[in-house]
Amino acid sequence: MIVGTAGHIDHGKTTLVRALTGVDTDRLKEEKARGISIELGYAYTPLANGDVLGFIDVPGHEKLVHTMAAGASGIDFGLLVVAADDGVMPQTREHLAILSMLGVARGAVALTKTDRADAAQLEAVRAEIAALAEGTFLQGAPVFGTSATQMAQVSQTSDAAHAEAPAEAAQAGDPGVAALKDYLHAQAQALSRREATGLFRLAVDRVFTLSGHGTVVTGTAHAGQVRADDDATDLRLMPANTRVRVRGIHAQNQPSETGSAGQRCALNLAGIDKNAISRGDWIADARCFLPSKHVDVALTLLPSADAPVRAWAPLHVHIGAARHVAHVVPISAEALSPGQSGWVQLVFDEPVCAMPGDRYIVRNAQATRTVGGGRVLDPNAPDRKRRSASRLAGLQALTDMLDGGGLQPVLAHAPQGLDEAALQRLTGLPVGDIAAPEGAVWIEPRNAQGARTLILDAHWKALRDRIEQALASFHQSAPDEPGPDSARLRRMAIPAMPDTLWASLLDELQRDGRIARNGPWLHLPTHTATLGQAESELAARLLPLLDAGAFDPPWVRDLSKLQAQPEDTVRQLLRKLLRRGEVAQVVKDLFYHRDQVRKLAALAADLAAQPQGLNAAVFRDVTGLGRKRAIQILEFFDRVGYTRRVRDTHVLRGESAYAAMQPPAEPVS
Repeated sequence: MIVGTAGHIDHGKTTLVRALTGVDTDRLKEEKARGISIELGYAYTPLANGDVLGFIDVPGHEKLVHTMAAGASGIDFGLLVVAADDGVMPQTREHLAILSMLGVARGAVALTKTDRADAAQLEAVRAEIAALAEGTFLQGAPVFGTSATQMAQVSQTSDAAHAEAPAEAAQAGDPGVAALKDYLHAQAQALSRREATGLFRLAVDRVFTLSGHGTVVTGTAHAGQVRADDDATDLRLMPANTRVRVRGIHAQNQPSETGSAGQRCALNLAGIDKNAISRGDWIADARCFLPSKHVDVALTLLPSADAPVRAWAPLHVHIGAARHVAHVVPISAEALSPGQSGWVQLVFDEPVCAMPGDRYIVRNAQATRTVGGGRVLDPNAPDRKRRSASRLAGLQALTDMLDGGGLQPVLAHAPQGLDEAALQRLTGLPVGDIAAPEGAVWIEPRNAQGARTLILDAHWKALRDRIEQALASFHQSAPDEPGPDSARLRRMAIPAMPDTLWASLLDELQRDGRIARNGPWLHLPTHTATLGQAESELAARLLPLLDAGAFDPPWVRDLSKLQAQPEDTVRQLLRKLLRRGEVAQVVKDLFYHRDQVRKLAALAADLAAQPQGLNAAVFRDVTGLGRKRAIQILEFFDRVGYTRRVRDTHVLRGESAYAAMQPPAEPVS
């Protein structure tokens, strides 16, 4: 268990921690000279069951509340320290608010310096504490009275004596400290050990160089487990995304092979300089974070906040062990007034790392007062359409998930499902530990390197129906065409679908016989063209004529005369061949052999790669056709999705079926 002290400056937090553990957490010369804590201090004491109880001693000075916020991240138990001679002070209230907003749910109160107050003062301070604790996690929590004089006697005992028998020293010095110590030990041993099954991440709150070891970072492990010299885990310094390797671990101030969620850990890192790491960085599994400048959060303003939060108001944001300045964009309302809650987007100057459910606090623009806090909803939020109905529904789905609804709410709001990477960032779990909720299925990728997608059955059915509807509409508007290719069909039906999911969707539709493929063309099974005996014989004579015509094939009327067949007979047969994918119709009554179309497509691709680009003039010169015919062919390529026109040039789409069908192009002279 990690205990975090909280309270006003000079209320005895550091002395109390020393009395409880025998460790002086004021390690800096300046701290000892001034008699106050400036940096985070750490102390540890063994438990009867073999575990270790950790303490984080935080500064109480109002100018150092940012340091207090860094220390409070990840603690399990809040110990509020109130001096009997002063009573509840400004930082007492602020520290309690910070602990509450960071999700601390268990705690106690230490009433220090009881020897400096008479009975009436003690009763008044206890009443102040009860009023302050009402409605917080400290409501009904025990209050332990301690004596400054007796704690000072304990503090004067040698460090060696405390190291050997700290409990006996506390007992001899102050019964109140002894009772508090017993209570903390009992709470720690009763606390269930945190699950270490998630993806490992540690918030760095200190970095230094240790002689003979190199760079060391310390912090609280928020999730998962790390193992020394584990090459199988891809650990990164985030948000820099620099790969790191852990070669040594101290957990709860003891050498260990592992560091786990809920423990204070010191990680000895190999191959990275101390100057590359800062407080607020993370050492995390590479699957945890996707750094972002836009983070959607639930924000609650304290009733004591000094002003409403309006659009683009600057706030100091404390999350993990980091402090950033962000601008606020209200989402669920135009503004938030003191005491109100709502959804806002935090816009940072630099990318930050967070996960859904992470707690944070905010201080005002001058960093003089804590004004609110809450939890992260979407750490990779969009920067546009923040207040659209769809976006608000998505934030509600994330809220429901964090409130215990599981993945069902977010999957219901994800019509194309969520891939493995998104699910891992959402849940903080490795994909192997993510179970599909009822009514959802895993969609396997076409190849082993692709990622699976988790999607609701209802959404998957809707996507399949949409493909069939798109094909039906295409066949109705272009009954003689064989059908669109895969890329064109995706643009028509589901343009934003990822490649892997799109391939799986088409594979399943073909496997179930709901769509069919003719070469690169996709069509409904009913959209077929069958040739009779006479038509097959005529086709065998027409196709060589079209192929021999190369880039200037005969028109329907010319073919009719050459074969002594009615124009309608030739035209209807060519349309059937078009549906079968054996010819292409550039304009009415002008059909090209498919092999010649491939050659034209290859020429177009080669020209598009040249400095002058693909336009009618250069295409005309290379093909030897007239300008009108060159324009007709280029417009045909635009129409079938092989190219798209950009002013006077035509740009290859690249993913068209024609791109895959191209033979090697002859050099353009």
